[in-house]
Amino acid sequence: MKLNQRRRSRRRVPTRHPQPLACGARPNAGWSIDFISDALWDGGRFRTFNVIDDFSREALAIEVDLNLPAARVIRALERIAAWLGYPNKLRLDNGPELVALALAE
Repeated sequence: MKLNQRRRSRRRVPTRHPQPLACGARPNAGWSIDFISDALWDGGRFRTFNVIDDFSREALAIEVDLNLPAARVIRALERIAAWLGYPNKLRLDNGPELVALALAE
């Protein structure tokens, strides 16, 4: 039995040639920062703020708490900068956590 059904054409996915992320040529040339959240067995959620050196892949700071306001993030970055100096570049994903006006300054 042949029914009149429209054939769906396959959508072509454009080919992309991703460029590898450039890491610094020396330690402390660039840092990557990101937030990660997870849930506990009882349903409570916690968040971590991670700062990673792009060259050495060393975790420079991991802040863990139920909420991480912008002032605490700035304080963590200032503490690392006082210890190692400021990096040449800072890589972030512009997620909703990283768009606070306090962080933009």
